[in-house]
Amino acid sequence: MLKKAGVWIGVTVAMTLLSLVVAAKQPQGQPKSSAIAAIQQKTETPGGGGQESKKDAHQKTVKAETHTVDPSQYVGSETCATCHEEQAKSFDKGPHWKTNLSKSQGIEYQGCESCHGPGKEHSESGDPAKIIRLEGLSREESSKRCLRCHEFGEEHSNFLRSQHLKNNVGCVDCHSVHSPRVNRQLLKAAQPQLCYSCHQEVKPDFSKPFHHRVNEGLISCSNCHNQHGGFLSRQLRATAAEDQVCFSCHTDKAGPFAWEHAPIKTEGCVACHTPHGSNNPRLLKRSQVNLLCLECHTLTVDAPAPAAPSFHNQATKYQACTLCHTAIHGSNSDRVFFKP
Repeated sequence: MLKKAGVWIGVTVAMTLLSLVVAAKQPQGQPKSSAIAAIQQKTETPGGGGQESKKDAHQKTVKAETHTVDPSQYVGSETCATCHEEQAKSFDKGPHWKTNLSKSQGIEYQGCESCHGPGKEHSESGDPAKIIRLEGLSREESSKRCLRCHEFGEEHSNFLRSQHLKNNVGCVDCHSVHSPRVNRQLLKAAQPQLCYSCHQEVKPDFSKPFHHRVNEGLISCSNCHNQHGGFLSRQLRATAAEDQVCFSCHTDKAGPFAWEHAPIKTEGCVACHTPHGSNNPRLLKRSQVNLLCLECHTLTVDAPAPAAPSFHNQATKYQACTLCHTAIHGSNSDRVFFKP
């Protein structure tokens, strides 16, 4: 028995010495074994003498990356109003007055400093460089400040990848932050004049004999386009395909039909129509229907890849195709789109 006990004691001592040697050779910073880590996780609780929990560490990181400004550096909107009287008067009439209710820094009436940052140094020195001025920032930087509040929901969520921002057009180019000069959206001008200030190329289209009645105020640019960005070309308001914008009003043209008109399915509505304005009452790309149809339905047999050749003789050349083919968007009764 004594011999066996001696053997076990020797083995135990040897194992202990071996573990100490291995621990001594282990480089600092190397992860500990799962068993040791599990023990430390149980003993090092928040508030104790051990390491802080992941939750506490995360909260400190979040605070460090966002709002770690000393509350004493904020002076409140009332202090700002002592110098910026005109801005303060108009500010109270707009929707941004709600920022006065913010207490994110532990103070009341934060208002102006929600966008311009803490104003203590600026108010004491009067130095414009001691305050954040949106017009002094890049369009991306100033827009990001707006999106700290306006990033939620579908309307503004895509603005940072919008065509507007890619072309150096930010929030402050269309919106007047301090006063609602036109409406509750704080637009600097009413649609469509605001859009025309950049998009001069489309303005003449709305003066053509037939057009979507944008200038008359019956429809607006933003009914079809999402000015804050989207996933489709031309920033159209649609969830799947561009034609869905058209079908939101022209529901009878949406289909599906037993016999579909191929250009509509492959190229969409704009294969035949120009949406802003036209010399044709149906907003067609051509002034006459037959000229548009003959772009595909041609009698020229040697043209490159002729589509759906016509079997009419020359007597029908100058007649409107839609006199007979009335269901040109698709039909459930006739494969050549005759009137039901």
